[in-house]
Amino acid sequence: MSAITHFFEIFTGSIDVFLDGLWITIKLSVVSLLIAFIIGLFFAILKISNIKILQWIADAYIWIVRGTPLIVQIFILFYGLTDILLIPMFWAGAAGLAFHSGAYIAEIIRGAIQSIDKGQREAGRSLGMSRGLTMRRIILPQAFRRAVPSLGNQFIIGIKDSSLVSFIGMQDLFGVASTMGSNSFDYLPYYLTVAIYYLLIVLILTYVVNLTEKKLARSD
Repeated sequence: MSAITHFFEIFTGSIDVFLDGLWITIKLSVVSLLIAFIIGLFFAILKISNIKILQWIADAYIWIVRGTPLIVQIFILFYGLTDILLIPMFWAGAAGLAFHSGAYIAEIIRGAIQSIDKGQREAGRSLGMSRGLTMRRIILPQAFRRAVPSLGNQFIIGIKDSSLVSFIGMQDLFGVASTMGSNSFDYLPYYLTVAIYYLLIVLILTYVVNLTEKKLARSD
């Protein structure tokens, strides 16, 4: 049997199992990225505030995330949370991924906000809007438009990073590939299979991001 035939048989014969792992990967990625977006927006606001202590808190969070590997953060949060609370593995993994991605999203949003001309803030204040209302109605909508390409790239990175939750026992796409490979002692075909699934996910998300960019450009 040729290597190509062998790979094709494994690919077609393991679709059901990989679809289960795909569902976990998608669900985990969506949940963690939504939480990460909220975290990122929160710390971006802290970082651009005029209160030094809030800026220091945001800087410390971003520095810790950037200075330590994601797998270490996942392990610390997983074992730390499960020692304190009886938290499901899914939510522990989502928390670890969100904690990591949130720091990068914070910097993306912070950069997008600061790229908006200061005159627009002054215009909002001259209309009687408070600082918070000006931010919410004038600055943030424009900042999000500018941040779409960078946020899209971060979301793609977040989906690929989700494969690391297999190291805490989750049966996501990579976890399924590792388990099936260890059961048969034939790792390569399963790892090639999981690579195809990730490529398809990234291809679809890239298309969605590009389509969103074009729609926003037309509306501008």
